[in-house]
Amino acid sequence: MTDVIVIGAGVIGCAVARELARFSLRVVVLEKARDVAEGATKSNSAIVHAGHDAPPDTHKARFNVMGNALFEALCRELDVPFRRNTSLVAAFSPADLHALEELKARGDKSGVPGLHIAKRSEVRALEPAIGREVCAALVAPTGAICCPYELTFRLAENAAANGVAFHFSCGVRTVAREDGGWRVETKEGRSFKARAVVNAAGLYADVLNNQVSAEKLTITPRRGEYLMIDKAYAGSFRATVFQVPTPMGKGILVTPTVDGTLMVGPTAENIADKTDTRTTAEGLAKIRQAASRLWNGFPVNGVIATFAGLRAHGDRGDFVIGEPPDAPGFFNAAAMDSPGLTAAPAVGAYLAEQIAGKLGAEKRSDFVAAPTHWPVFRSMSMEGRVAALALDPAHGHIVCRCENVSEAEIRASIRCRIGARTLDGVKRRTRAGMGRCQGGFCTTRILAILCEELGLAPEEVTKFGGGSHVLFSCGKELPLP
Repeated sequence: MTDVIVIGAGVIGCAVARELARFSLRVVVLEKARDVAEGATKSNSAIVHAGHDAPPDTHKARFNVMGNALFEALCRELDVPFRRNTSLVAAFSPADLHALEELKARGDKSGVPGLHIAKRSEVRALEPAIGREVCAALVAPTGAICCPYELTFRLAENAAANGVAFHFSCGVRTVAREDGGWRVETKEGRSFKARAVVNAAGLYADVLNNQVSAEKLTITPRRGEYLMIDKAYAGSFRATVFQVPTPMGKGILVTPTVDGTLMVGPTAENIADKTDTRTTAEGLAKIRQAASRLWNGFPVNGVIATFAGLRAHGDRGDFVIGEPPDAPGFFNAAAMDSPGLTAAPAVGAYLAEQIAGKLGAEKRSDFVAAPTHWPVFRSMSMEGRVAALALDPAHGHIVCRCENVSEAEIRASIRCRIGARTLDGVKRRTRAGMGRCQGGFCTTRILAILCEELGLAPEEVTKFGGGSHVLFSCGKELPLP
Protein backbone atom coordinates (compact mmCIF):
# COMPACT_ATOMS: atom_id res chain seq x y z
CA MET A 1 0.00 0.00 0.00
CA THR A 2 1.31 3.44 -0.97
CA ASP A 3 -0.19 6.82 -0.14
CA VAL A 4 -0.90 8.34 -3.56
CA ILE A 5 -0.95 6.99 -7.10
CA VAL A 6 -0.74 9.58 -9.87
CA ILE A 7 -2.00 8.25 -13.20
CA GLY A 8 -0.31 10.01 -16.10
CA ALA A 9 3.14 11.59 -16.50
CA GLY A 10 2.28 14.58 -18.63
CA VAL A 11 2.86 18.09 -17.36
CA ILE A 12 -0.19 17.93 -15.07
CA GLY A 13 0.68 14.57 -13.52
CA CYS A 14 4.32 15.52 -13.02
CA ALA A 15 3.38 18.89 -11.53
CA VAL A 16 1.08 17.14 -9.04
CA ALA A 17 3.73 14.52 -8.24
CA ARG A 18 6.40 17.15 -7.61
CA GLU A 19 4.12 19.11 -5.27
CA LEU A 20 3.10 15.95 -3.42
CA ALA A 21 6.81 15.28 -2.86
CA ARG A 22 6.85 18.32 -0.55
CA PHE A 23 4.84 16.25 1.93
CA SER A 24 5.63 13.12 3.94
CA LEU A 25 3.85 10.88 1.46
CA ARG A 26 4.74 7.79 -0.56
CA VAL A 27 3.93 8.66 -4.17
CA VAL A 28 3.89 6.49 -7.28
CA VAL A 29 3.39 7.70 -10.87
CA LEU A 30 2.01 5.26 -13.46
CA GLU A 31 2.44 6.12 -17.16
CA LYS A 32 1.34 3.98 -20.09
CA ALA A 33 4.00 5.38 -22.44
CA ARG A 34 7.75 4.83 -22.30
CA ASP A 35 8.54 8.34 -21.08
CA VAL A 36 7.14 11.51 -19.60
CA ALA A 37 5.41 14.05 -21.85
CA GLU A 38 4.37 11.56 -24.53
CA GLY A 39 0.80 12.87 -24.90
CA ALA A 40 -0.57 16.39 -25.32
CA THR A 41 2.40 17.81 -23.40
CA LYS A 42 4.82 17.16 -26.27
CA SER A 43 2.54 18.53 -29.02
CA ASN A 44 1.12 21.91 -28.09
CA SER A 45 1.79 25.59 -28.68
CA ALA A 46 4.18 25.96 -25.69
CA ILE A 47 2.34 29.12 -24.64
CA VAL A 48 1.81 30.42 -21.11
CA HIS A 49 -1.53 32.14 -21.61
CA ALA A 50 -2.36 35.46 -19.96
CA GLY A 51 -5.84 34.29 -18.95
CA HIS A 52 -8.36 36.45 -20.81
CA ASP A 53 -10.02 33.68 -22.85
CA ALA A 54 -11.91 31.60 -20.30
CA PRO A 55 -15.15 32.91 -18.77
CA PRO A 56 -14.51 34.41 -15.32
CA ASP A 57 -15.23 32.24 -12.27
CA THR A 58 -14.41 29.01 -14.13
CA HIS A 59 -11.63 26.60 -13.22
CA LYS A 60 -9.96 27.51 -16.50
CA ALA A 61 -9.89 31.22 -15.69
CA ARG A 62 -8.87 30.75 -12.07
CA PHE A 63 -6.06 28.26 -12.62
CA ASN A 64 -4.84 30.02 -15.76
CA VAL A 65 -4.25 33.32 -13.95
CA MET A 66 -2.77 31.56 -10.91
CA GLY A 67 -0.56 29.35 -13.06
CA ASN A 68 0.70 32.28 -15.12
CA ALA A 69 1.75 34.05 -11.93
CA LEU A 70 3.65 30.96 -10.71
CA PHE A 71 5.27 29.99 -14.00
CA GLU A 72 8.30 32.26 -14.14
CA ALA A 73 9.54 31.40 -10.66
CA LEU A 74 8.99 27.68 -11.28
CA CYS A 75 10.98 27.76 -14.51
CA ARG A 76 13.76 29.73 -12.86
CA GLU A 77 13.89 27.24 -9.98
CA LEU A 78 14.09 24.25 -12.34
CA ASP A 79 16.29 26.02 -14.93
CA VAL A 80 13.70 25.71 -17.71
CA PRO A 81 13.66 28.19 -20.63
CA PHE A 82 10.91 30.81 -20.20
CA ARG A 83 10.26 34.22 -21.74
CA ARG A 84 7.59 36.88 -21.17
CA ASN A 85 7.14 37.71 -24.84
CA THR A 86 3.65 39.33 -24.68
CA SER A 87 0.66 38.03 -26.62
CA LEU A 88 -1.61 39.78 -29.12
CA VAL A 89 -5.12 38.86 -30.27
CA ALA A 90 -5.42 40.28 -33.78
CA ALA A 91 -8.54 41.86 -35.24
CA PHE A 92 -8.93 41.92 -39.03
CA SER A 93 -12.00 44.12 -39.32
CA PRO A 94 -14.05 46.57 -37.25
CA ALA A 95 -16.47 43.71 -36.59
CA ASP A 96 -13.72 41.96 -34.61
CA LEU A 97 -13.26 44.91 -32.26
CA HIS A 98 -16.29 43.93 -30.20
CA ALA A 99 -14.71 40.50 -29.62
CA LEU A 100 -11.52 42.18 -28.40
CA GLU A 101 -13.51 44.30 -25.96
CA GLU A 102 -15.27 41.20 -24.64
CA LEU A 103 -11.95 39.40 -24.16
CA LYS A 104 -10.54 42.41 -22.33
CA ALA A 105 -13.59 42.58 -20.07
CA ARG A 106 -13.21 38.87 -19.27
CA GLY A 107 -9.54 39.29 -18.53
CA ASP A 108 -10.11 42.35 -16.35
CA LYS A 109 -12.70 40.46 -14.30
CA SER A 110 -10.37 37.46 -13.93
CA GLY A 111 -7.52 39.68 -12.74
CA VAL A 112 -5.27 39.60 -15.83
CA PRO A 113 -2.92 42.60 -15.47
CA GLY A 114 -2.03 45.16 -18.11
CA LEU A 115 -4.54 44.38 -20.85
CA HIS A 116 -5.17 47.08 -23.45
CA ILE A 117 -6.44 47.33 -27.01
CA ALA A 118 -3.85 48.68 -29.45
CA LYS A 119 -4.65 50.44 -32.70
CA ARG A 120 -3.06 49.61 -36.04
CA SER A 121 -0.03 51.86 -35.64
CA GLU A 122 0.91 50.43 -32.23
CA VAL A 123 0.41 46.87 -33.46
CA ARG A 124 2.68 47.57 -36.45
CA ALA A 125 5.31 49.05 -34.14
CA LEU A 126 5.15 45.98 -31.89
CA GLU A 127 5.21 43.44 -34.72
CA PRO A 128 6.35 44.82 -38.11
CA ALA A 129 5.81 41.45 -39.86
CA ILE A 130 2.15 41.19 -38.87
CA GLY A 131 -0.40 40.81 -41.67
CA ARG A 132 -1.54 43.94 -43.51
CA GLU A 133 -5.21 43.27 -42.73
CA VAL A 134 -4.70 43.50 -38.95
CA CYS A 135 -6.35 46.69 -37.74
CA ALA A 136 -6.13 46.32 -33.94
CA ALA A 137 -5.10 43.86 -31.25
CA LEU A 138 -5.64 43.03 -27.60
CA VAL A 139 -2.22 43.24 -25.95
CA ALA A 140 -1.49 40.99 -22.95
CA PRO A 141 1.96 41.72 -21.47
CA THR A 142 1.87 38.68 -19.16
CA GLY A 143 1.70 36.27 -22.11
CA ALA A 144 4.77 34.03 -22.23
CA ILE A 145 6.40 31.00 -23.85
CA CYS A 146 8.23 28.01 -22.36
CA CYS A 147 9.43 24.51 -23.25
CA PRO A 148 6.66 22.16 -22.09
CA TYR A 149 8.48 18.84 -22.42
CA GLU A 150 11.63 20.18 -20.77
CA LEU A 151 9.48 21.52 -17.93
CA THR A 152 7.79 18.13 -17.56
CA PHE A 153 11.10 16.27 -17.52
CA ARG A 154 12.50 18.62 -14.87
CA LEU A 155 9.35 18.29 -12.75
CA ALA A 156 9.64 14.50 -12.95
CA GLU A 157 13.37 14.53 -12.26
CA ASN A 158 12.83 16.76 -9.22
CA ALA A 159 9.97 14.58 -7.98
CA ALA A 160 12.16 11.48 -8.35
CA ALA A 161 15.01 13.20 -6.48
CA ASN A 162 12.54 13.62 -3.60
CA GLY A 163 11.46 10.00 -3.55
CA VAL A 164 8.59 9.74 -6.07
CA ALA A 165 8.64 6.38 -7.93
CA PHE A 166 7.91 6.37 -11.67
CA HIS A 167 6.67 3.29 -13.56
CA PHE A 168 6.63 3.52 -17.36
CA SER A 169 4.97 1.20 -19.90
CA CYS A 170 2.40 0.79 -17.15
CA GLY A 171 -1.04 1.61 -18.56
CA VAL A 172 -3.94 1.66 -16.10
CA ARG A 173 -6.85 -0.63 -16.92
CA THR A 174 -9.12 -0.24 -13.87
CA VAL A 175 -9.50 1.77 -10.68
CA ALA A 176 -11.77 0.45 -7.93
CA ARG A 177 -12.53 1.15 -4.28
CA GLU A 178 -11.01 -1.40 -1.89
CA ASP A 179 -10.62 -1.45 1.92
CA GLY A 180 -11.13 2.29 2.29
CA GLY A 181 -8.55 3.03 -0.40
CA TRP A 182 -8.09 2.27 -4.08
CA ARG A 183 -6.83 -0.67 -6.12
CA VAL A 184 -5.31 0.18 -9.51
CA GLU A 185 -4.85 -2.62 -12.03
CA THR A 186 -2.63 -2.15 -15.08
CA LYS A 187 -2.89 -3.58 -18.57
CA GLU A 188 0.37 -5.42 -17.92
CA GLY A 189 -1.16 -7.33 -14.99
CA ARG A 190 0.38 -5.31 -12.17
CA SER A 191 -1.61 -4.21 -9.13
CA PHE A 192 -1.11 -1.15 -6.93
CA LYS A 193 -2.96 -0.01 -3.80
CA ALA A 194 -3.13 3.53 -2.43
CA ARG A 195 -5.08 5.73 -0.06
CA ALA A 196 -5.65 8.31 -2.82
CA VAL A 197 -5.52 8.44 -6.63
CA VAL A 198 -4.90 11.38 -8.96
CA ASN A 199 -6.50 10.99 -12.38
CA ALA A 200 -4.22 12.92 -14.76
CA ALA A 201 -4.72 10.47 -17.61
CA GLY A 202 -5.27 13.04 -20.36
CA LEU A 203 -7.48 11.74 -23.16
CA TYR A 204 -8.37 8.70 -21.04
CA ALA A 205 -9.30 10.53 -17.85
CA ASP A 206 -12.99 10.10 -18.66
CA VAL A 207 -12.63 6.31 -18.72
CA LEU A 208 -11.14 6.26 -15.22
CA ASN A 209 -13.54 8.84 -13.79
CA ASN A 210 -16.50 6.88 -15.13
CA GLN A 211 -15.29 3.71 -13.42
CA VAL A 212 -15.60 5.29 -9.96
CA SER A 213 -18.25 8.03 -10.20
CA ALA A 214 -21.86 8.40 -11.28
CA GLU A 215 -20.98 11.92 -12.47
CA LYS A 216 -19.95 10.86 -15.94
CA LEU A 217 -17.47 12.69 -18.10
CA THR A 218 -16.85 12.54 -21.85
CA ILE A 219 -13.56 13.60 -23.38
CA THR A 220 -13.33 14.15 -27.12
CA PRO A 221 -9.93 14.21 -28.83
CA ARG A 222 -9.46 17.56 -30.58
CA ARG A 223 -6.68 17.30 -33.13
CA GLY A 224 -4.48 20.30 -33.77
CA GLU A 225 -1.95 20.35 -36.61
CA TYR A 226 1.14 22.57 -36.67
CA LEU A 227 3.95 23.80 -38.90
CA MET A 228 7.44 24.38 -37.50
CA ILE A 229 9.49 27.20 -39.06
CA ASP A 230 13.28 27.22 -39.25
CA LYS A 231 15.51 29.31 -36.97
CA ALA A 232 16.55 31.32 -40.02
CA TYR A 233 13.33 33.29 -39.39
CA ALA A 234 13.97 33.83 -35.68
CA GLY A 235 13.08 37.39 -34.78
CA SER A 236 10.21 37.64 -37.27
CA PHE A 237 7.87 37.82 -34.26
CA ARG A 238 8.59 38.63 -30.65
CA ALA A 239 5.03 38.18 -29.40
CA THR A 240 2.59 35.30 -29.75
CA VAL A 241 -0.09 36.42 -32.22
CA PHE A 242 -3.57 34.91 -32.00
CA GLN A 243 -6.68 35.50 -34.05
CA VAL A 244 -10.06 36.28 -32.50
CA PRO A 245 -11.13 32.93 -30.97
CA THR A 246 -13.97 30.72 -32.20
CA PRO A 247 -16.09 28.12 -30.37
CA MET A 248 -13.43 25.53 -31.38
CA GLY A 249 -10.63 27.34 -29.57
CA LYS A 250 -8.12 30.14 -29.86
CA GLY A 251 -7.61 29.59 -33.57
CA ILE A 252 -4.46 29.44 -35.64
CA LEU A 253 -1.60 31.48 -34.22
CA VAL A 254 2.01 32.38 -34.85
CA THR A 255 4.44 32.12 -31.97
CA PRO A 256 8.18 32.10 -31.42
CA THR A 257 9.63 29.31 -29.31
CA VAL A 258 12.21 29.64 -26.57
CA ASP A 259 14.63 27.80 -28.85
CA GLY A 260 14.45 30.21 -31.80
CA THR A 261 12.11 28.40 -34.18
CA LEU A 262 8.53 29.54 -34.81
CA MET A 263 5.30 27.56 -34.72
CA VAL A 264 2.14 28.14 -36.73
CA GLY A 265 -1.12 26.40 -35.85
CA PRO A 266 -3.09 24.64 -34.54
CA THR A 267 -6.14 23.56 -36.45
CA ALA A 268 -9.05 22.27 -34.36
CA GLU A 269 -10.87 19.13 -35.40
CA ASN A 270 -12.89 16.84 -33.15
CA ILE A 271 -12.14 13.20 -33.94
CA ALA A 272 -13.13 9.81 -32.53
CA ASP A 273 -9.76 8.05 -32.32
CA LYS A 274 -7.71 8.96 -29.23
CA THR A 275 -4.51 7.85 -30.96
CA ASP A 276 -4.90 9.60 -34.33
CA THR A 277 -2.10 12.18 -34.52
CA ARG A 278 -1.87 12.29 -38.31
CA THR A 279 -1.26 15.49 -40.17
CA THR A 280 -3.50 16.04 -43.19
CA ALA A 281 -3.19 17.91 -46.45
CA GLU A 282 -6.37 19.81 -45.65
CA GLY A 283 -5.21 20.80 -42.18
CA LEU A 284 -1.79 21.98 -43.30
CA ALA A 285 -3.35 23.97 -46.15
CA LYS A 286 -5.67 25.65 -43.64
CA ILE A 287 -2.68 26.61 -41.50
CA ARG A 288 -0.81 28.11 -44.46
CA GLN A 289 -3.87 30.15 -45.46
CA ALA A 290 -4.42 31.51 -41.95
CA ALA A 291 -0.72 32.14 -41.43
CA SER A 292 -0.62 34.28 -44.56
CA ARG A 293 -3.13 36.64 -42.94
CA LEU A 294 -1.19 36.82 -39.67
CA TRP A 295 2.33 36.91 -41.13
CA ASN A 296 3.12 39.28 -43.97
CA GLY A 297 5.39 37.27 -46.27
CA PHE A 298 4.83 33.93 -44.52
CA PRO A 299 7.85 31.77 -45.50
CA VAL A 300 6.35 28.57 -46.91
CA ASN A 301 9.85 27.35 -47.78
CA GLY A 302 10.92 27.77 -44.16
CA VAL A 303 8.82 24.84 -42.89
CA ILE A 304 11.10 22.17 -41.39
CA ALA A 305 8.51 19.92 -39.74
CA THR A 306 4.82 19.24 -39.33
CA PHE A 307 3.15 17.55 -36.39
CA ALA A 308 -0.21 17.12 -34.67
CA GLY A 309 -1.34 16.86 -31.07
CA LEU A 310 -4.58 15.85 -29.39
CA ARG A 311 -6.25 18.03 -26.78
CA ALA A 312 -8.51 16.47 -24.15
CA HIS A 313 -11.72 18.45 -24.73
CA GLY A 314 -14.29 17.76 -22.00
CA ASP A 315 -18.06 17.94 -22.40
CA ARG A 316 -18.47 20.26 -19.38
CA GLY A 317 -16.59 23.15 -21.02
CA ASP A 318 -14.21 23.47 -18.09
CA PHE A 319 -11.41 21.68 -16.28
CA VAL A 320 -12.66 18.90 -13.98
CA ILE A 321 -10.57 19.20 -10.83
CA GLY A 322 -10.93 17.56 -7.43
CA GLU A 323 -12.97 14.78 -5.86
CA PRO A 324 -16.32 13.68 -7.29
CA PRO A 325 -18.85 13.72 -4.43
CA ASP A 326 -19.32 9.93 -4.65
CA ALA A 327 -15.61 9.01 -4.91
CA PRO A 328 -13.70 10.49 -1.97
CA GLY A 329 -9.95 10.05 -2.31
CA PHE A 330 -10.14 10.02 -6.12
CA PHE A 331 -8.90 13.38 -7.41
CA ASN A 332 -9.54 14.40 -11.00
CA ALA A 333 -7.27 16.58 -13.08
CA ALA A 334 -9.33 15.93 -16.19
CA ALA A 335 -10.38 17.70 -19.39
CA MET A 336 -7.16 19.70 -19.17
CA ASP A 337 -7.17 21.16 -22.66
CA SER A 338 -5.96 24.71 -23.26
CA PRO A 339 -4.85 26.44 -21.02
CA GLY A 340 -3.80 23.23 -19.25
CA LEU A 341 -0.06 23.84 -19.60
CA THR A 342 -0.39 27.31 -18.06
CA ALA A 343 -2.56 25.98 -15.26
CA ALA A 344 -0.22 23.09 -14.37
CA PRO A 345 1.78 24.78 -11.56
CA ALA A 346 -1.40 25.99 -9.85
CA VAL A 347 -3.29 22.72 -10.32
CA GLY A 348 -0.30 20.79 -8.96
CA ALA A 349 -0.09 22.94 -5.84
CA TYR A 350 -3.87 22.93 -5.29
CA LEU A 351 -4.33 19.16 -5.57
CA ALA A 352 -1.27 18.41 -3.46
CA GLU A 353 -2.64 20.60 -0.65
CA GLN A 354 -6.06 18.94 -0.93
CA ILE A 355 -4.60 15.44 -0.85
CA ALA A 356 -2.13 16.17 1.96
CA GLY A 357 -4.94 17.65 4.01
CA LYS A 358 -7.15 14.63 3.44
CA LEU A 359 -4.39 12.18 4.34
CA GLY A 360 -3.06 14.21 7.26
CA ALA A 361 0.42 14.58 5.77
CA GLU A 362 2.91 17.11 7.07
CA LYS A 363 5.32 19.23 5.02
CA ARG A 364 8.82 17.79 4.68
CA SER A 365 11.84 19.76 5.90
CA ASP A 366 14.24 17.99 3.52
CA PHE A 367 12.54 18.71 0.17
CA VAL A 368 15.14 19.55 -2.50
CA ALA A 369 13.65 22.23 -4.74
CA ALA A 370 16.37 22.74 -7.36
CA PRO A 371 18.10 19.61 -8.65
CA THR A 372 21.38 19.75 -10.52
CA HIS A 373 21.37 19.50 -14.31
CA TRP A 374 23.99 18.75 -16.95
CA PRO A 375 25.60 21.75 -18.69
CA VAL A 376 24.05 22.86 -21.99
CA PHE A 377 26.92 23.21 -24.46
CA ARG A 378 25.19 25.57 -26.90
CA SER A 379 24.55 28.06 -24.09
CA MET A 380 28.14 28.18 -22.81
CA SER A 381 30.67 30.92 -23.34
CA MET A 382 33.95 29.92 -25.00
CA GLU A 383 35.59 29.88 -21.57
CA GLY A 384 32.79 27.68 -20.28
CA ARG A 385 33.24 25.24 -23.16
CA VAL A 386 36.96 24.97 -22.50
CA ALA A 387 36.23 24.20 -18.83
CA ALA A 388 33.54 21.65 -19.76
CA LEU A 389 35.93 19.90 -22.15
CA ALA A 390 38.51 19.65 -19.40
CA LEU A 391 35.98 17.87 -17.17
CA ASP A 392 34.50 15.66 -19.91
CA PRO A 393 36.15 15.33 -23.34
CA ALA A 394 32.84 14.06 -24.77
CA HIS A 395 31.74 17.71 -24.89
CA GLY A 396 34.17 17.98 -27.79
CA HIS A 397 32.10 15.56 -29.87
CA ILE A 398 29.18 17.47 -31.40
CA VAL A 399 26.54 14.90 -32.29
CA CYS A 400 23.74 17.24 -33.41
CA ARG A 401 25.25 19.99 -35.55
CA CYS A 402 21.98 21.86 -36.13
CA GLU A 403 21.41 22.36 -32.39
CA ASN A 404 25.05 22.10 -31.23
CA VAL A 405 24.41 19.20 -28.83
CA SER A 406 27.41 17.32 -27.50
CA GLU A 407 27.86 13.62 -26.83
CA ALA A 408 28.29 14.40 -23.13
CA GLU A 409 24.79 15.93 -22.99
CA ILE A 410 23.22 12.95 -24.74
CA ARG A 411 24.86 10.49 -22.36
CA ALA A 412 23.80 12.61 -19.38
CA SER A 413 20.18 12.62 -20.63
CA ILE A 414 20.22 8.81 -20.58
CA ARG A 415 21.98 8.44 -17.22
CA CYS A 416 19.77 10.79 -15.15
CA ARG A 417 17.04 9.59 -12.76
CA ILE A 418 14.25 9.83 -15.33
CA GLY A 419 16.54 8.97 -18.20
CA ALA A 420 15.84 8.83 -21.93
CA ARG A 421 15.22 5.35 -23.31
CA THR A 422 14.17 6.31 -26.84
CA LEU A 423 15.25 8.62 -29.65
CA ASP A 424 12.42 11.02 -28.83
CA GLY A 425 13.41 10.93 -25.17
CA VAL A 426 16.90 12.12 -26.04
CA LYS A 427 15.50 14.70 -28.42
CA ARG A 428 13.17 16.29 -25.90
CA ARG A 429 15.84 16.42 -23.19
CA THR A 430 18.64 17.82 -25.36
CA ARG A 431 17.11 19.13 -28.65
CA ALA A 432 19.27 16.70 -30.61
CA GLY A 433 17.32 16.08 -33.82
CA MET A 434 15.11 19.17 -33.59
CA GLY A 435 17.05 21.36 -36.01
CA ARG A 436 16.73 21.98 -39.71
CA CYS A 437 17.81 18.48 -40.79
CA GLN A 438 15.35 16.92 -38.29
CA GLY A 439 17.78 14.22 -37.23
CA GLY A 440 19.03 13.36 -40.70
CA PHE A 441 22.67 13.48 -39.60
CA CYS A 442 22.59 12.72 -35.88
CA THR A 443 20.03 9.91 -35.52
CA THR A 444 22.48 7.06 -36.20
CA ARG A 445 24.97 8.37 -33.64
CA ILE A 446 22.25 8.90 -31.00
CA LEU A 447 21.01 5.37 -31.66
CA ALA A 448 24.54 4.03 -31.13
CA ILE A 449 24.89 5.94 -27.85
CA LEU A 450 21.54 4.56 -26.62
CA CYS A 451 22.80 1.05 -27.42
CA GLU A 452 26.07 1.64 -25.59
CA GLU A 453 24.44 3.15 -22.50
CA LEU A 454 21.49 0.75 -22.19
CA GLY A 455 23.01 -2.48 -23.50
CA LEU A 456 20.57 -2.69 -26.40
CA ALA A 457 20.89 -4.14 -29.87
CA PRO A 458 20.28 -1.51 -32.58
CA GLU A 459 17.01 -3.11 -33.65
CA GLU A 460 15.72 -2.81 -30.07
CA VAL A 461 15.92 1.00 -30.07
CA THR A 462 12.61 2.74 -30.68
CA LYS A 463 11.54 6.23 -31.59
CA PHE A 464 9.06 6.54 -28.70
CA GLY A 465 8.55 3.05 -27.26
CA GLY A 466 6.04 0.41 -28.14
CA GLY A 467 6.45 -0.82 -31.70
CA SER A 468 8.15 2.30 -33.06
CA HIS A 469 11.35 0.51 -34.09
CA VAL A 470 13.52 2.35 -36.58
CA LEU A 471 15.71 -0.46 -37.97
CA PHE A 472 15.37 -3.80 -39.76
CA SER A 473 16.41 -7.08 -38.18
CA CYS A 474 17.69 -10.05 -40.20
CA GLY A 475 16.07 -8.67 -43.34
CA LYS A 476 12.68 -8.54 -41.67
CA GLU A 477 11.03 -5.21 -41.03
CA LEU A 478 10.08 -4.60 -37.43
CA PRO A 479 6.45 -3.57 -36.76
CA LEU A 480 5.72 0.14 -36.85
CA PRO A 481 2.79 1.79 -35.04
